[in-house]
Amino acid sequence: MLYDAYQFQDDLIGHFRNAARLATVHSPWPVFADAKRAFDAGMEMVSRFALTHTRPDFGITSVRVGNRDVPVKEEVVLSFPFGDLLHFAKDVDAPQPKVLVIAPLSGHFATLLAKTCTTLLRDHDVYITDWFNARDVPLSAGTFGVDDYCEYVISFLEEIGPGAHILAVCQPCVQALAAVSVMSEDKHPATPRTMTLMAGPIDTRESPTEVNKLAMDKPLSWFKQTVISRVPRRYKGAGRRVYPGFLQLTAFVTMNLERHRSQHQKLYEHLTKGEVAEAKKIKDFYDEYFAVLDLTEEFYLETIDRIFQRADLATGNFTYRGRKVDPAKITRTALLTVEGGRDDICALGQTAAAHDLCSSLRPHLKRHHLQANVGHYGTFNGKRWENEIYPVVRNFILAME
Repeated sequence: MLYDAYQFQDDLIGHFRNAARLATVHSPWPVFADAKRAFDAGMEMVSRFALTHTRPDFGITSVRVGNRDVPVKEEVVLSFPFGDLLHFAKDVDAPQPKVLVIAPLSGHFATLLAKTCTTLLRDHDVYITDWFNARDVPLSAGTFGVDDYCEYVISFLEEIGPGAHILAVCQPCVQALAAVSVMSEDKHPATPRTMTLMAGPIDTRESPTEVNKLAMDKPLSWFKQTVISRVPRRYKGAGRRVYPGFLQLTAFVTMNLERHRSQHQKLYEHLTKGEVAEAKKIKDFYDEYFAVLDLTEEFYLETIDRIFQRADLATGNFTYRGRKVDPAKITRTALLTVEGGRDDICALGQTAAAHDLCSSLRPHLKRHHLQANVGHYGTFNGKRWENEIYPVVRNFILAME
């Protein structure tokens, strides 16, 4: 019923969005430029009142490598029912370190990390986990939970081959650490050389945020009864039980409501003044931010239960396919953790907890970077990522090549 109600409302509002788009195209203000811009700006704001449920383009067509621009081509290297291993292929003179970017599965598509990948592509051969919208995956594909996520990571690393590096952002830091732990214990030849964990909930007991408190305040049964819904019949995944992406986005927006309101006010002002470049920056961000995907019921509930409520990895109780996961088995994969000083989603100490868990790693194989004055998003996107965090990541990987 929850998903059907959302779909009914979106269909209804869709008529107003379409009317606003037509009104903008056929603006009735042929003479008064200021009035026309104000009218068009208002209509554009109405037309943009929507979420999208399909993956946007990464938009990475070329990258600067050394002193030349190199074309970039997206290639699907390995495909599974719930996600692809995507490769940003480019022709360069010398081999570059292979990096698997492990994208979060938390309501947004992997394209949220497009700029992260663009930066990495200057000096690295970049792959990324390209997760699918669960509402588009048929029931016949089966289920997808936390263990499946770990298995996908291991399979992707096997496909990339020995000598790779991984960089996990936010929520999958747990699955990345678990996968490397299992591969290390098995002495798997594709065990990565380095593991960079950025703003992830390794131990949510450290400095709990509002996100952590929300997960802890309700029993698991409440989440199952309240926020899980069935995909409507019109989609390929009809009947699949999911945590809808529009609910996750609502939670994110509510956390920083004033900031989002302010940004949309700025967007309207830029549009009315004809400030195209300034308006485009805001529109580009929200085009990506308002593209949402649904999570399978099992993955969402297991994440709440195993990662947030019980902190299984931090307490030594995390299992993968029935076997105990022990990060102390990691002896050769160097560890870099990155935290933002103003992160209100994964607070200070939650990611750094990985260092205590990886107790067998020698000191020279461990490094922690605390970036002052950045929030969650700023750890992997923006000027601080470009100018201060990325050089640390690049040098860390290079040192282990």
